[in-house]
Amino acid sequence: MKKLTSKELRDFYLKFFENHNHAIIPSASIVPENDPTVLFTTAGMHPLVPYLLGEKHPAGTRLCDVQKCIRTSDIDEVGDNSHLTFFEMLGNWSLGDYFKEEAIKMSYEFLTSPDYLNIPKEKLYFTCFAGDETAPKDEISYNIWKSLGVSEDHLFYLPKENNFWILGSGIGPCGPDTEMFYDTGKPACGPDCSPACDCGKYLEIWNDVFMEYYRDEEGNLTKLAQQNVDTGMGLERTITVLNGLESVYDSDVFQNLKEKIEELSGKNYEENKESFRIIMDHVRTSTFILGDDHGIVPSNVGAGYVLRRLIRRAIRHLRKLGLMEDTLLKLAQVVIDDYQSVYHELEKNKEFIFSELEKEGIKFGKTIKDGEKLFYKVIKHLDSDTISGEDAFKLFDTFGFPLEMTEELAKENGLKVDTKGFEEKFKEHQEKSRTIDAGSFKGGLADSSYESTKYHTLAHLMLAALQQMYGPDIIQKGCNITSERIRFDFNLDHKMSDEEKAELTKIVNEKIKESIPVTMEEMPYEEAKSKGAHGTFEDRYGSIVKVYSIGDFSKEICGGPHVSNTSELGTFKITKEESSSAGVRRIKGILEASCSNKE
Repeated sequence: MKKLTSKELRDFYLKFFENHNHAIIPSASIVPENDPTVLFTTAGMHPLVPYLLGEKHPAGTRLCDVQKCIRTSDIDEVGDNSHLTFFEMLGNWSLGDYFKEEAIKMSYEFLTSPDYLNIPKEKLYFTCFAGDETAPKDEISYNIWKSLGVSEDHLFYLPKENNFWILGSGIGPCGPDTEMFYDTGKPACGPDCSPACDCGKYLEIWNDVFMEYYRDEEGNLTKLAQQNVDTGMGLERTITVLNGLESVYDSDVFQNLKEKIEELSGKNYEENKESFRIIMDHVRTSTFILGDDHGIVPSNVGAGYVLRRLIRRAIRHLRKLGLMEDTLLKLAQVVIDDYQSVYHELEKNKEFIFSELEKEGIKFGKTIKDGEKLFYKVIKHLDSDTISGEDAFKLFDTFGFPLEMTEELAKENGLKVDTKGFEEKFKEHQEKSRTIDAGSFKGGLADSSYESTKYHTLAHLMLAALQQMYGPDIIQKGCNITSERIRFDFNLDHKMSDEEKAELTKIVNEKIKESIPVTMEEMPYEEAKSKGAHGTFEDRYGSIVKVYSIGDFSKEICGGPHVSNTSELGTFKITKEESSSAGVRRIKGILEASCSNKE
C-alpha cells in the first residue's frame, strides 16, 4: 500500500478523477444553503441535491471534490478509534452520465492499482443491496465485482439498512449502494461475521451510491429522470488504513494538535487518549464552524447549540489535563495553520474564531462557578449519600454542568451520584429533542418546490435592495429558506430602524410589481466578475458559473433555481429584524398573496 499524507491523498484523489474527465469543484459551505432539514453539511452529495434531481451543473456531468462535513450524531462516540464530528469526504459524481459499471471499475482501480493506492486485493471486501419489496436485488453490482476478479467469499448481499442510501430526512434522491471495506486483521466475531458487524474487523472506506430513485414522505420510491452516481471516501479513515495505523487520531491530520497539547499540558497522549482525542476533534470542528462565512456563534439553539456543546466539552477535558479555557485559542491557531492552504476562509475569519472561543470560554467558566453553587445547595438537603439522577441532570441541563464534574465534586464530599437515573433523564431529553427537531426541520432536503424557489429569488432582490440602501459593501452572510419563509443574514453595524425596514420592503415590492424577467447565463467565473456579478462565497465556485440576472437590478452568481419573473413572488413582508452575531443582522420575512397561478 502507498503511505500517503492527508495532503497527498487529497491531491492524489482529485488528480485521478480529473484524469477520468471529472471537473474539480470547491468544497461547499459546512452550513447547508437554503436547507432547513439539517444543521450541517453531512455528506459530499448534500450541496448537489438539486443537480441529482435534474438541475444542470455549470461544471458538467462529471464532478469531484473534497467536501467539509460534520455529523453531530457522533459527538458522544468521539474518543474511540474512528469516530469524528468533522471530517473530509472525497467524492465523485455522475449526474446522468456513467452508472454502475464505470463507477465500480474506477473505484476498484483507485483502490488497488499499483499506480494509485495499491491496497492488496485480498484485504478488500464488498457489499451489495440484497433487495426487498421496494427495490430489486443489485445483482448488476455483484456481477461487476466478480468480473473484476473479486471472489464470492469477499462479496456480501446486505439488507436495506446496510446497503440502501436514504437521506436523513427520508425524503429526496436515494438508491442502493455498494460499499468497500478494509480487513483490519482483527479476528472474526463468529461464523456469521461480515461487514455488517460492529466488531471492528471490517472498516468501511468508500461507497458508491446509485441514486436512481426519489423517496417521498410516505416512503414510496419512484424512478428519477436521470441515473446518478454519488460516491464518498472518508479522508481520515483512508489515511489510517494506508499507513497501518490503529486510529484516525494517529494520522498526520492530528499530529500537530497532539504535539501542542502535550507541550502545553506536560501530559502524554498515550496515557490520556480519551481527553486528547475529544479535545483534538472538538477544537478542529469548532474552528471550522466558526471559520465558515455564515458567522455561526455559540448559542442554545440549532447549530449554535452544537458549537457550544463542542467547545464546552473540549474545555472540560482541557481542565482534566490541567489546562484552562484560553488554551482553545492556541489550539485553534494550530488548526488554522494546518488547513489554511486548503480552506482559505479559516485565515480570513481568524479574528472571529478567536473572539468567539474566548467569549465562550469566559461564559463556561462562569457556568462552572454557578453549577458548583447549585451543587452545594443540593447536597445540603440530601437525606442519603447519593445525589439523585434528577438533580445531576438538572445541573447538566440548566447550567451545562458535566456529569463528570458532579461525580468529582461528589467524591470529594464523600458522596455518590445516581448515574443510572441521570442516564434515564438524559435519554428522555434526547427523545424530546429528536421530536422537536423532527418538527422543526420537517421537509425535503434542499427543497426545490415552487414556493421555495420564490424565496430563493427573493433573496437576490433583498441583497440588491440592501446594497442600494447601504452601499456595495453589503454582502450576504447566510441564508436559510423553507417553502414558508426566508431568513437572510447580512453585514450591518447597527439595528435597522422602522424607516429602514419600510424602505427595504418598499424597494423589494416595487421590483416585484415591475414584473422583471429573471434570466440565467453560464460563463467563466472571471467573466462573471468582470460583468459585475456578485458572488458571496468565492472559494466555492468552479471555473464555469451560472449568473442569474433580475433585469438591471440584480446580477448574482448562483446555482439556482429561480422563478422566471418577479411577478410570481407576491408581496414581501418583514416579520422580524434582529442581531445574528457581531456586525451581522438577520431579517426574517414572508411572501403573501402570491400572484402566481402555479400550484
